[in-house]
Amino acid sequence: MGALWSLWWIWGALALVLGIAEILLPGFIFLGFAIGAVCVAVLLLMSLNVSLPLLLLVFAALSLVAWLMLRRLFALPKGQVKTFDTDIND
Repeated sequence: MGALWSLWWIWGALALVLGIAEILLPGFIFLGFAIGAVCVAVLLLMSLNVSLPLLLLVFAALSLVAWLMLRRLFALPKGQVKTFDTDIND
């Protein structure tokens, strides 16, 4: 049996847990990590055989790229500022 971190379904399960965390705690923080975990799961499914440090580096890099893409995709248009006209206590 190979190391636990080299199994694709472990990374898929991690992606699922992170996706559920994103639903419960929105903010596009966990979603980037979930996308990174899905990408690593796909790479492992395609028989990528690397050491744990390199695998974690790939996960971190893919998560960062996914987070930056999400930030660009869901950002406010340039020059637009979010304003509030009502108070939460009204």
